[in-house]
Parts: sequence; structure tokens; C-alpha cells
Amino acid sequence: MCGIAGFIAGQGAADAGALTPMLARIAHRGPDGQGTFVEGPAALGHCRLAIIDLAGGAQPLYSEDKNLVIVFNGEIYNYKALTAELTALGHCFATRTDTEVLLHGWEQWGRELLPRLRGMFAFALWDRRAGTLFCARDMFGIKPLYYCRCADGTLLFASEIKAFLDHPSFEKRLNAAQLPLYLSCQYSPGRDTFFAGVEKLLPGHFLIFSDGIVRTTRWVQPAFLPGETPVPPSELEAVLQDSAAAHKIADVEVAGFLSGGVDSAYITALARPGRTYTISYAEPRYDESFPARTLARSLGVRNRVRRISPGEFWDAVPAVQYHMDEPLADAAAVALYFLNREAAREVKVCLSGEGADELFGGYNIYRDPFTAQWYDRLPPWLRGGLGAAAGLLPPGPGVNFLVRRGCPLEERYFGPTALMTEREKRRLLADYEGDGDPMFLTEALWDSTEGLDPVSRMQQVDINLWLAGDILLKADKMSMAHSLELRVPFLDKEVFALAAALPAAAKADARMTKIALRQAAARTLPPASAARKKLGFPVPVRDWLRQEPYTSRVRAAFARPAAAQFFRPQVLHSMLNRHLHGGDCWRQIWCVYSFLIWYEQFFGA
Repeated sequence: MCGIAGFIAGQGAADAGALTPMLARIAHRGPDGQGTFVEGPAALGHCRLAIIDLAGGAQPLYSEDKNLVIVFNGEIYNYKALTAELTALGHCFATRTDTEVLLHGWEQWGRELLPRLRGMFAFALWDRRAGTLFCARDMFGIKPLYYCRCADGTLLFASEIKAFLDHPSFEKRLNAAQLPLYLSCQYSPGRDTFFAGVEKLLPGHFLIFSDGIVRTTRWVQPAFLPGETPVPPSELEAVLQDSAAAHKIADVEVAGFLSGGVDSAYITALARPGRTYTISYAEPRYDESFPARTLARSLGVRNRVRRISPGEFWDAVPAVQYHMDEPLADAAAVALYFLNREAAREVKVCLSGEGADELFGGYNIYRDPFTAQWYDRLPPWLRGGLGAAAGLLPPGPGVNFLVRRGCPLEERYFGPTALMTEREKRRLLADYEGDGDPMFLTEALWDSTEGLDPVSRMQQVDINLWLAGDILLKADKMSMAHSLELRVPFLDKEVFALAAALPAAAKADARMTKIALRQAAARTLPPASAARKKLGFPVPVRDWLRQEPYTSRVRAAFARPAAAQFFRPQVLHSMLNRHLHGGDCWRQIWCVYSFLIWYEQFFGA
């Protein structure tokens, strides 16, 4: 696990001095060493966190004839099998690192290397003779990669946007068009970012830069194609056991994260790491440490619990937003910041349960199609009329039900945490023309899944947007902020192949989520752990917002000039007052507050 950064100069030779501050900005991703390649227009840099082949894995790495140069962030879990295959084909390996597989694999197969890889990756490969840069990202987007074409023709790339800030060709400008999308999603969705001109290389895509032209292409599209044949729990367990074993390949200790939920519990039971880490709070309704401790004892695994106080949580928000690069209103990111910091005191690698909800149907909203089927049988015109009428009333459980059920699935569903409607954004934003509806991001996904069951369709949206834009991004940024590698065994191509073919009835119904996964987990876990209801990494922000000094912190942020630049201050204060007097709009408040703190980090005085 590492950080990569570099550029291809638009004019003349690359300046080696411009690469130094880029690497300094992301040094937290790899404190074990730095390496650079600078020749002609190309400059490639690498910050190393040594996990595999501790002595021989320094980067950049070169092909045998020195024509290819690569910098790589990630892990290739089937590198030993690929090494054997490539050796049999006549390739000679100089190291024991998984990075070298990418070089020889490219020489042997070209782009067809990508579907052969089992792992998480973002890499940049420079062909010295052809003068071509090739970059690629894994199928789920576990590892991030950003790029920017500057006004002078220079192409920048890096694991984190902040690496661009000190490059002389980069002009830092806010992309304000991203704000309405963020207010709907709580993260920055799609290809664009909050920095004008900076784009994400999307999951499952590669980039080619040649002759001054950037071309991006999707190399894989994970797709849910549910079958009819049930999968025995033993078969699911065998596939997950294999993935857990693959994700433990390392030359350093591999630990684990453990919450009260079934996902991390099952991975812990299958992988049996020597130690695990858990977050806790003084507030009982948000604390999952007791079931985590209980499970750890039953498995014979050491468990360290890190209790987070309200004060240190709030104090960490600026650092969290800085490390995220873009604003993120998922309060769990702050908890992850402390969890990763605690683990990084003792280990370099941890296993986590991200991805299980998206692959196996774990979100409570996946039960939505089954909970009010009687209402869905009403004529669409009647449901639409009732929803429109309810939309004129103050929010409430019954009102919200009518509004949601008045819309077709494609309109009412936008990930597990849809925040603000277009009507709410028009009221809140200082200048908004109503062009930030995120529906355009999902239209092609809905079209591609027409005819599938509703849960599979929602899963397809989530793995392309929510998983990559929130779940995996905060997992990467919060772990690498503390020089810790986070591995996600559920997000494995072999696991996905099985999950994608699960029958619809194996995912969710009116009572339960992750049906097939829970059945498999029950073979290994205590019944209470396998059946435990999803809590979603809860954080007590709802309660803390009603307490001093945290109410005043938010109110002060709402009173700053930046708040008035983007929002209507009276609406912000009204929203906070409503929450203080019994309303429940903490997520909207936290969304705005997170943006303002982020803005201060990158665009403040």
C-alpha cells in the first residue's frame, strides 16, 4: 500500500523539483521510503508502505529492458500464481514483490492483464519508447486515482488531490457545481470533483495519455445477474474463506477491525487475525463494543477498544476533511479516523468488512420493495397524486411514506443516505438554479438493469456510486492518513462472481437483509452475531449537536462569511434551532458543517 504521484509535462522536460512537494503532500501514505523517476517529460513518484518483499519492493520498478516504469498503489493477491505463469512463459523476475507482476503481465498481455488481477490497485505505467502513460484502477474503486489536465498541457496524476496543490502548472479553483450534488448525496459523486479540472479515474477504468490526448475507457463493469438456483451456505463460506486467506498474504502482521455487525464479525471468524480493534462511545445506544468484545473472546482474538470522547471527535473534523480531499458528510469517517489511528500504533495492515452490504443486500432500504406491497399495487396516478399532496405538508413518518411511495423506484432511490431534495436545496442555497439533481448519474444504471428485481437494481446503483464515492473512499483516506493498509475481503472478484448470481430471495425480504450471507455466517458465528441487525457504524452526532460547546461550534461556522457565500444563513440557523427543539435534521446540519470545514482547509485564508 502506498501513494503515487506524477506528471507528464506539457512543454519541455519535467522538472524534478516539482515532484518533491507532490510526494511530501502524500508522505503519510508511505513513510517507509520514496522513489522517483524523472526523464524527458515524465516524472513518476512513489511513497512506500512496505507490506510485501520488504527488502526488494522499492518503486518505481522497471521492466527487464528498462523501457517500462511503474508506480503502484495496492495489492495483487494472486501475484504468486501470476508470477509462476509468467515465469513459465519466459519472464525473469528480479524481486518477490507483487508490483513486478504488473510489468511482466503488461509485456505479455497488454490491457488483457487487468481482468487477470485479483486485488485492489491504482497504478501508472510509463512507456519510455512510446512516450505513453497508462493508468488503471480496480473494478470496485478500492484504491483512488485522480488526474488533471492543466492549461499548459501538463497531465497530473496522484492518489490524492492534495498532491496537485503545489505543482506550478496547477491552478486551484473551486468547482461550485459539485455542491448541489454533494448536498443530495453527502459525498462528491461521479467523475468530477470539487476542484475545477480535477477528475477521478472511475472504478474499473483505465486512462491512456499519448500525443497530448487523454482517453479513458471502462475495462470492466461489475453487474448483478441473479440466478434461480440457491447457493448452499457451505459454498458461500468456501469462497469467502478463500478470499480471507488471500487477503492475509503479507510479510507483516495482518489485524482486523471488529464492530458489532455480522460483516466484520464473519471476516474475523474466517481470517482469525491475531488482534482486532473496535470503536466505542460513552453513549450506550451508539456503542457496539460489547458484542465485539464478546465475539473476540469466543474466537480467542485479542480486542482493543478505543473510546472516542465528544471533544476529540469534533477537534478531529478539520484533519478528517483535509485527508478526504473533498467534503464528506459521513460522520463515520471521523470514527474511522480514530479506529485506524489506534490500529496503526501496532500494525500495518487490517481487514475490514466493507462491501458486504452492497454485494449481499445489506442495507435496510433494500427491504423497501417488500414492506408496503399493498400500496405499490395502487395505480401509479393515485400514488403520484397522494405523494404530491403530501409533499406540501410538514415532514413526518406518514408524510414521508406517501412522498416516497408516490415516486417510481428510479426517482425515490438514490443510495442509502439521500439527504436533500431539490426543493430543500433551493431553499438552502444562496444561488441555485435547480441543476444539481443527481438522477442523471443513475439513468444509465437504471436502464442497464431494467427487468431485474428491485434489490439487484439498487445494488447496481450502489456499487457504482455509494460504494466508490463514500464507503471505499473514506476507508482508504482514513487508513492511509495513519499509514495503515486496509483490506476488504468481501470486495474480491471471486466473491462478487458468486454474489452477483444470488437469487433475489437470497438477498432481502420484509424482515431481513443479507439472507444468504447470514445463513453462511451462522455456520461459524454465534447465532446472535449472525442475526444482528445492521446499525451502520453509528455516531452520536445527533445528540452532541444539542450539547455545548458543539452547538456553538456549528453556529459559529454558520455565521462565517463562507457560509453566506454559499448558503442562506437564516435557513442554516433555523435548521439548527429546529434540531435543538426536537426536530431531527442532524444529517443535513452535519453535511453543511462538513463542507464549511473542508472549504476552510483548502480555500480559507
